Amino acid sequence: MSFFRGTDWSLFTLLDQHRLYLRGGVEEPLVASQSSEFSSSQVLSAIENITEDIIKSLSRNEAPVLILKNRSDWGNIQFKDSVGLQMTSNCTTRKVRSDCPKSAPKFALFLKILSIIYKMVQTNIYATKRDIFYTDPAHFCNQRVVDDIINDISCMLKIPRRNLHILSTSKGCIAGNLSYIEEDGTRVNCTCSTAAAVPSNVEGLRNLITEAKFILVIEKDATFQRLLDDNFCSRMYPCILITGKGVPDMNTRLLVRKLWDTCQIPVFALMDADPHGIEIMCIYKYGSVSMSFEAHRLTVPAIRWLGLLPSDFDRLNIPQNVLIPLTKQDQTKLDSLHIRPYITYQPAWKKELDIMTTSKMKAEIQALTSFSSDYLSRVYLPNKLQFGGWI
Repeated sequence: MSFFRGTDWSLFTLLDQHRLYLRGGVEEPLVASQSSEFSSSQVLSAIENITEDIIKSLSRNEAPVLILKNRSDWGNIQFKDSVGLQMTSNCTTRKVRSDCPKSAPKFALFLKILSIIYKMVQTNIYATKRDIFYTDPAHFCNQRVVDDIINDISCMLKIPRRNLHILSTSKGCIAGNLSYIEEDGTRVNCTCSTAAAVPSNVEGLRNLITEAKFILVIEKDATFQRLLDDNFCSRMYPCILITGKGVPDMNTRLLVRKLWDTCQIPVFALMDADPHGIEIMCIYKYGSVSMSFEAHRLTVPAIRWLGLLPSDFDRLNIPQNVLIPLTKQDQTKLDSLHIRPYITYQPAWKKELDIMTTSKMKAEIQALTSFSSDYLSRVYLPNKLQFGGWI
C-alpha cells in the first residue's frame, strides 16, 4: 500500500530550498559551523597562560583566583534566531578562590584537571569524562563535579572539549540511509533495521554519504525502535533517524549539526506533546543555557516541529483516556517555556503552548497507538510529510 496520494509537494518544496533557512517567509543563508580546530600548541599555551597567572599571583603574595563566566545565568544570554542561545561577550563572572575554605577544594580540582588535559594534549592521548573521574574518584566525589569543571575550563579557555582531548560518552543512536568513515578508518553503514551508536568523535567523521531526503530527530528510544521495527525509512523516502534517548548528549547534538551542515536537507523533530519534550526540541534547535558558549557548533536553528503537536489532540480526535493531565512540575516548565526568548520568534509554537496551557493536558507519542499499532509510521508521519504538517 502506498503511503501517499499524489505528489508530496511540501517535502519536495523544502528540499528544493535545502540551501536556505526559511524563517517567517524571509530567506536567510544557512549559518555554516565555525571552525573549532585548535592546534596542540595553542591549547598548551592557553593552559600555560592560566598557570603563569597563578604563579604571578603567588609571587606577589596574593591568593590565586580563577575567574569563570556564569554559564547558567539567563542574564548572560542573548538570542539570535540563526544561531540560538549565545553567551554575551560582557557576561557576569564568578570567582573560585584558593584562599577560601569553601572554594579552595574546587580550585585544586580545577588545577588537577588542567594538569590532566595538559598531559593528554602533550602525549596525544584522549580520554572520556568518565576516565578523568576515575583518576581520583575519592577527591572528585561524583561525575557531575568533573563534568561541570570540564565545561567551565572549555568556556574559560574558549576551546571545545574535543580539542582538550576530552571525549563524551555517547548514548544516542542513528539509523537510515547513511554511511561514513570514523576517524580510525572504520566504515559504518547505517541501515533501516539496525541502529548504530552515535560515535564518540563526531568531528572526526568523514566521507558522509547519503541519499536521505530528510532527517528525523526523535525524542525517545522507544519511538525510534518502533519506527525501525515498522521499517519506516525503507517504506518511505530515504531518510535518517536519530535519537538522543531523551535529553541529548553532546555527541548526538554535534552529529545532528554535522548532518545538517553536510547534507543540507530538512530536519524534523518528533517529540512528546509535553513541556519536557518541547524543551528537548528547543535544545536541539536553539541550544541550552549552560552550553551557550558553544552554540555555533551544537544548534540546528532550521529544525521544524513535526509532532506530536498539542493541536493534534483535537484534529485527530485522540481519545481523552490516553491524554494525561499536566502535573505541577509540567505547568512550571510550561510557564518557563512561554518566556523563553525564542518563543517570540515562533508564533506557531506559542499557539501550541497556549493550547496546552488551556487544555492542561499532555500526550506521549505512544498515544497514537490508540488508533493502531503502526499508526505513527503508516499514517501520521507520511501525512505530515506529504501535506506540510510541521511548524
